[in-house]
Amino acid sequence: MLYVKNVPGWERVVRLGMGAGLLVAAVISFGASPTGWSVGGLGAMAAMSGLFGFCPACAMVGRKLKR
Repeated sequence: MLYVKNVPGWERVVRLGMGAGLLVAAVISFGASPTGWSVGGLGAMAAMSGLFGFCPACAMVGRKLKR
């Protein structure tokens, strides 16, 4: 594996839900505006970090899962 998971299971669920919510909000509320693209990008990043269990920002500050 190219990365070590650094997001706990409960937080992965929260990130997936938050990412899906932001993606829906981007499509419904903002459409194809610059704000919509920005909110959609944030939602996609949150959902991907929840899906893969790895957050690059958390890795940069040294966050690790307790084993």
